[in-house]
Amino acid sequence: MNISIDPKIKEILPDFKIGIIHYSTITVSPSPQMLQGRLQLFQEQLYFDLLDKQVTDFPGLLEWRMAWKALGGDPSRYRPSAEALYRRIGKQQYIHPVHSGADLNNFLSLQYEIPLGLYDTDRIDGEVTIAIGTADDTFEGLNNRTNTPHNLLVSKDAQGVFGSPYVDSKRTAVTEDTVNALHIFYLRPSMNRDTAIEMLTAASNMFTGIHGGNADFYVL
Repeated sequence: MNISIDPKIKEILPDFKIGIIHYSTITVSPSPQMLQGRLQLFQEQLYFDLLDKQVTDFPGLLEWRMAWKALGGDPSRYRPSAEALYRRIGKQQYIHPVHSGADLNNFLSLQYEIPLGLYDTDRIDGEVTIAIGTADDTFEGLNNRTNTPHNLLVSKDAQGVFGSPYVDSKRTAVTEDTVNALHIFYLRPSMNRDTAIEMLTAASNMFTGIHGGNADFYVL
């Protein structure tokens, strides 16, 4: 699968980069108790941290708010997904288990303070482009709404938008039937490539440790 970044993004954010992990022959299932326990404990610890902190006190969330604004988005109206998770936890609206893929994706997003997207590769049509959404882009999101991601980062294939650091689409959502998946890490622009590779190594090892299969990764 060929994945590219629209040059317009680099014109605005020269250090913009994403991490890509391709998984094959995985098994998605109800989350094991170990993962459910780690996700719940992490959220409870974050809740107490958020009693004394603002979301902008977390470096990853702050950097993504700045990147969001630079690309034309309004982070007060359309929040990057990692920030939205932190704000939910600050209200004790904890994330409930979905399945092993979604739960681990949420855990990693909370841990690394960045948006992540996990997609069923077999539901993606052709080449993938990371771009800035337009007023003509629409997709049915996991928020059960028809979304128009104007001025927001999006992932597109031959059928149109299938993902975003704001919300992902139903069309390419990972389910317990998924066997091949694409994991997109919206890295902090300031992160160097060596650190990014270390992150992708750790994340892919954790993912395949739970789901089996194989993982290939790189920084784009």
